[in-house]
Amino acid sequence: MRVAFYAPMKPPDHPIPSGDRHLARLMMKALQRAGHHPELMSRFVSRDGAGDPARQARLQALGGRLADRLIRRLVARPPEERPGAWFTYHVYHKAPDWLGPRVADALAIPYLIAEASSAPKRAGGPWDIGYRGANAAIAEADAILTLNSDDWDCLQPVATPPVLHRRMFPFVDSGPFAAAAARRGNLREGLAATGGWGPGTVLLLAVGMMRAGAKQESYARLAEALPSLRDGDWRLLVAGDGPRRTEIEALLEEAAPGRVQMLGALEANRLAEIYAASDVLVWPAVDEAFGIALLEAQAAGLPVVAGRQRGVPDIVAPGVTGLLPKAGDTVAFAAAVQRLINESELRAQLGASAARRVQEKFDLPTAAAMLDSTLQTVAAVGRGA
Repeated sequence: MRVAFYAPMKPPDHPIPSGDRHLARLMMKALQRAGHHPELMSRFVSRDGAGDPARQARLQALGGRLADRLIRRLVARPPEERPGAWFTYHVYHKAPDWLGPRVADALAIPYLIAEASSAPKRAGGPWDIGYRGANAAIAEADAILTLNSDDWDCLQPVATPPVLHRRMFPFVDSGPFAAAAARRGNLREGLAATGGWGPGTVLLLAVGMMRAGAKQESYARLAEALPSLRDGDWRLLVAGDGPRRTEIEALLEEAAPGRVQMLGALEANRLAEIYAASDVLVWPAVDEAFGIALLEAQAAGLPVVAGRQRGVPDIVAPGVTGLLPKAGDTVAFAAAVQRLINESELRAQLGASAARRVQEKFDLPTAAAMLDSTLQTVAAVGRGA
């Protein structure tokens, strides 16, 4: 099936990396894996991060014009070259979908959303236009796939029956991470030689964009925990970049002088190698919907220490694939990291379980099967039925 694909927050070919861009790419890859033909319909970014009603009104008007243009272009195609469904990834008050419902109605094709949220507290506030636009799209959806266990409670009052709701877990393509894990010994030796560390040095790893907001707060909480790690020979590797790198680097170095190595932004293959060569992923996960790096680390056989909040427990099994101290409890977070520094057998046990669990539950083939089943179901029923 030809599938019209759209990501209103950040298109999959956007030049700036992020978790949202990464998941948009994975969604397209999963659709292809399922035998469908996703086509990026637009690079229109509807996101307003500042809460500017005038900007939101302009984006809404522009979205309407772009939707009309798309409709004319798609209707002009031969019927066999038109999409059989519209698929939007990530809809919420800061990034509503002004295109999908309009085009789906015009072409009489099913409209699907993967990852959406509705926040009633935004009604009447600076994001009121975006909030109402997101809710309108949610109400038009023939199928909604939720990636976070918290989302359906807020979506259900907005969605229009008989909408098809399915729980879809976040996912990764585990292949590159498993391949890197198979070379763990050599990768670790090379990394240790570069850093001048001994074979017994425990390598902690943090992966995240360096921008203001929740990401910077996660780094700040990590820095708060580091001085408590008094036992053992350990180093912290940090993969990521962004506008707040200078402040974050200074914060981490002050917290653990001489023990922090900044790796910057890494290409996907190199990041997989860094995961595989490390020992523990450490990430407070402040306000993370789930955290794609948590999945990637587990796919490479790393145990995770992360804050227990939002969708994190959906993808990290406490005591099975990692340790999840209470969110915001720096003392508990540091204690969990220290435990894994000290207990190599536990690290190995959790890491092995993590790799198995990702392949069983959070891998690309599972996601592809879910998308295919959902598309086939709504296609058989038809638009709005």
